[in-house]
Amino acid sequence: MEEQRGGGPSHGWRHGPPWGDHPDDPGAHRARLPWRSTALVTAFVLVGSVFAARGQSDRVPLDGPARVLLLAASVPLLWRHRHPVAVVHGTAAAALAYLALGYPYGPVFLAVAVGCFGAVVAGHRRAAWTAIGLLWAGHVLVALWLYHWLPPTGDRGAGLGQEIVVATWVLAVAALSELARLRREQWVRERADRAAAARRRADEERLRIARELHDVLAHSISVINVQASMGLALLDSDPEQARSALTTIKAASKEALGEVRQVLGTLRAPGAAPRAPAPGLDRLPELVQQAAAAGLTVETEGEPPRLPPGADLAAFRILQEALTNVVRHSGSRHARVRFGYGDGALRLRIDDDGPATGADAGGSGNGLAGMRERAAALGGTIEAGPRPDGGFRVLAVLPSDLREDQ
Repeated sequence: MEEQRGGGPSHGWRHGPPWGDHPDDPGAHRARLPWRSTALVTAFVLVGSVFAARGQSDRVPLDGPARVLLLAASVPLLWRHRHPVAVVHGTAAAALAYLALGYPYGPVFLAVAVGCFGAVVAGHRRAAWTAIGLLWAGHVLVALWLYHWLPPTGDRGAGLGQEIVVATWVLAVAALSELARLRREQWVRERADRAAAARRRADEERLRIARELHDVLAHSISVINVQASMGLALLDSDPEQARSALTTIKAASKEALGEVRQVLGTLRAPGAAPRAPAPGLDRLPELVQQAAAAGLTVETEGEPPRLPPGADLAAFRILQEALTNVVRHSGSRHARVRFGYGDGALRLRIDDDGPATGADAGGSGNGLAGMRERAAALGGTIEAGPRPDGGFRVLAVLPSDLREDQ
């Protein structure tokens, strides 16, 4: 549920970092222009430059061309998400022209920083570094050589200290932009990981529900199929026996409907607690009785151990599916179930004497695969195959700390 509460392990962003495009819909953010942020930057650059000019009497006073250059450096930021490369170069060129004409230093650098920031976050790192590198190189050229021919009149060359300050500013802007890019990429990876984990949980839940439905329906339908065949055969010759078969069909169908409702209830109310406890080996007598109603005598050896809920459900479903396969595919009317445990593992063995009938009761053929998936989910194994002396054997080994549970 972490993705619903929002925020990854390293920050509290609910819908992503407050910059750049949304990773799931790159066109959504680009479809609208960043009017508010651009208006704020433009206003700050214009007003801030007026105040900055008051303390720089040796520079050229702000005039109409200066304000045009300030707007040329700020207004293009409207398109920084759509055309980040063009915007960062245009902003840097306008700022360089502003400084080359001798206008006061000031917030014009903020527009360059925002343009650089947008380009780096959008993935155009080389373009951003090139733009601010050219701005710094142009400023060095103006400050150390071209100042003789450029305004203001009588300007003197800049010292090394001033250029170090400018270089430090350039590096700081680039470093902050790179940090923002790294944080955004980290957020995208974390969000993708959360989405992949959610998909895995959904797939596992669908697989679990499919296994539950298969096990419930395969067992109950097999019992109903056998009893219906018996009822039809005895309908005329032994009505009482036919009535007993119909009673068994009614009970089996009622139980199947109840379990199907319980499984499907998790789909209607995800995360809600089940209304009835999951079946386990404590229902072994009921399972034996249902097999007997289908004409199969089940002999048990050993006592079913107490297991954790997951292992208990898996053991019950494996046993249920194995007995269902005996009813559907074996000519034997007798099965043996043996419980053994030791070394922290349950050994569940189901044997029948065969032979295989080759009959198809209409199942999907996924019974053994479902048993193996249940066992593998717990770190266990399933061995199933013919016995050397005839018949068929299913051996399930399910890890469990039985001593702790007992």
